[in-house]
Amino acid sequence: MVAVDARTATKVVVQATINGEPVQFLAEPRQTLLECLRDVLSLTGTKEGCADGNCGACNVVMDGRLVNSCLVLGVEAAGASITTIEGIAPVGGLHPLQTAFLEQAALQCGICTPGFIVSASELLKRNARPTEDEIRFWLAGNLCRCTGYDKIVRAVLQAAEMIHPAA
Repeated sequence: MVAVDARTATKVVVQATINGEPVQFLAEPRQTLLECLRDVLSLTGTKEGCADGNCGACNVVMDGRLVNSCLVLGVEAAGASITTIEGIAPVGGLHPLQTAFLEQAALQCGICTPGFIVSASELLKRNARPTEDEIRFWLAGNLCRCTGYDKIVRAVLQAAEMIHPAA
């Protein structure tokens, strides 16, 4: 963590690892991590849905924890390891979740999709074969106004099967 006096500082140099790459950027003490990702680092996959931590559209993984990037200050990213939606897929391909979301038509407007995929990828790291109830519980912090959730749950179930096929 970087100690900053917001009354005197205009910008702070922040060094972090984002999607496996070391980065350095300037952040105003009041800027959220979401704003830094989108506006400073041009990682626009992470979306702003509500800006108050209630929708999950801006979810990223920070030091192994799923966080709402709209509730974290950019300066708090100093020294952190962060994974955004851009860091989920392997180079030159799609993550099984992305494939499953496409095949199950689990997206419409796309605002919530990155947050769902980042959240679901963390679930599948912790639980290789989640049940429908476990998926719904894990994704309860992600809101969607378009799809009705069933297609999203089916996509996560399909991705789990793709990653860890039944014997």
